[in-house]
Amino acid sequence: MARASVTPGGEIGPGLCVLLGIATSDERATAERLAAKTVRLRVFENDEGKFDRSLLDVGGEALVVSQFTLIADSKRQKGTRPDFSGAARREIAEPLYDHFCEAVRDLGVNVATGVFGARMRVELVNDGPVTIVLDA
Repeated sequence: MARASVTPGGEIGPGLCVLLGIATSDERATAERLAAKTVRLRVFENDEGKFDRSLLDVGGEALVVSQFTLIADSKRQKGTRPDFSGAARREIAEPLYDHFCEAVRDLGVNVATGVFGARMRVELVNDGPVTIVLDA
């Protein structure tokens, strides 16, 4: 990704835009595993054009945006409205979101964030594009 920003919130240059959904079953250890996987995931091209470099390898940044709608379940619904009951409530999700961001920082990556629970505008200039769903 070439750059990304979130309003309200911050912006980054090259790196990853992480849309982070937190489920009711997630815990601190989940956030830590996902942070480690995120910064080490080899999704940046090497000199031969193959995915072989991580966020750490390229010195990229991370924009982390809370996104409870990623936890939507559309399979079990009879109608067309998604079920968000699998998303963690704010009092659980916000500390885990903060913990994930801190874990990424602790691994050596600059992190910008949105504002948890706010209505946000995310702008992304993707280079690829590459979109990957990670589960810890």
